Amino acid sequence: MPMYELSSCRKDGDARFDLGRGGHVLDLDTAVKDGVLGGGGGVCGGGGGGEKLDLKKMIEELDLSDVPSVFICPISLEPMQDPVTLCTGQTYERSNILKWFSLGHFTCPTTMQGLWDDSITPNKTLYHLIHTWFSQRYLLMKKRSEDVQGMASELLETLKKVKGQARVQALKDLQKVVASAKKPVVDERGISLILSLLGPFTSHAVGSEAIGILVNLTLDSESKSNLMQPAKISLIVDMLNEGSIETKINCTRLIEMMMDEKDFRSEIVSSLSLLVGLLRLVKDKRHPNGTLAGLCLLKTICSHKQVRNLVVSIGAVPQLVELLPCLNRDCLELAIFILEVLSTLPEGKSALKDCPNTIPYVVRLLMRVSESCTQYALSILWAVCKLAPEECASLAVEAGLAAKLLLVIQSGCNPVLKQRSAELLKLCSLNYTATIFISKCKLTRTIQ
Repeated sequence: MPMYELSSCRKDGDARFDLGRGGHVLDLDTAVKDGVLGGGGGVCGGGGGGEKLDLKKMIEELDLSDVPSVFICPISLEPMQDPVTLCTGQTYERSNILKWFSLGHFTCPTTMQGLWDDSITPNKTLYHLIHTWFSQRYLLMKKRSEDVQGMASELLETLKKVKGQARVQALKDLQKVVASAKKPVVDERGISLILSLLGPFTSHAVGSEAIGILVNLTLDSESKSNLMQPAKISLIVDMLNEGSIETKINCTRLIEMMMDEKDFRSEIVSSLSLLVGLLRLVKDKRHPNGTLAGLCLLKTICSHKQVRNLVVSIGAVPQLVELLPCLNRDCLELAIFILEVLSTLPEGKSALKDCPNTIPYVVRLLMRVSESCTQYALSILWAVCKLAPEECASLAVEAGLAAKLLLVIQSGCNPVLKQRSAELLKLCSLNYTATIFISKCKLTRTIQ
């Protein structure tokens, strides 16, 4: 069935079209006016003053999921900009059907019928309809954007004048529109204005709204340096500990943004209060988004060697180990990466060894999540078993490590992982006779 077929009942240049097999013929203006194809009323083929809008630009700038199927080229599945119709009645984007022909095909791509006429006819009716439909939505988008930007400018002016609850409300309103109105906030020095609201006497109500705006903007080096002032860091840490879950997540995102700055100093995150608040966020099982945000920041913090011992000292290792069974894939990879980084410290190795669930939980992760997760898990197990081979290697074997290591060695993993697995397998075997160790590998029946 043709997706789009020119009507045989066109007379005197009437703009009519036939949708599908039902013989339903409509004229162009009626189709748009009545909203048959999603139109908002009236034909609007251009911008103000009759200037015609560029169809390609509109298609690129509009993010639409409800484009009518008759506007979509069956070859590229993209909206058509230059629709042409074949003798079969099927319509395609000109460049796509010409490419089809250049490949030696002389059939209709949709019906696979042989073509009795190789000419292509510009489908002006459909082009006009497509242009009309996109023009309406493009002009509406532009109007909304201008309205939002104007609102953002007004709110910035209001912020300069008001205090107390009025300031909180203005910030709330600005946060609602900032995602669509970043330009006026940047152009009118809105970032500097919002940063000036953060200080030692800022209420958490003002601070949480201001931070909610800042995390949705691109901050330059000067703005990030401004945020690194002790009074502002202290406020952010307080809100990380005491704010709502949304505020806590925004605080972690803002700290990560600061840490991207090349002049960032690790002592800024060398705060017990910050790290304790961060771990509290990570452990809050009610809010998976908070767990993910907290682990992302903790991973970034652990990239600074100077802070790792402090992370271990606040009990991060056993707390992260206990979380492993209940984390989703993304969080799990972050947590096991952090534990692997901390296992490079003597204090981290000891903490991992002393945690009773380290070995069973980490062994369980081998060959279950991803190759990188297996790599981090192997590194942790090697560190722990090397530290106390008699005690930990036996526990690991009882937890099923030997069989898991054989799976790694026989898999398509990279050679480094296989080598590490072979070394760990050898270390684990030292406490057993050959027969007993083979039985621990659960391969006795296969070998016999």
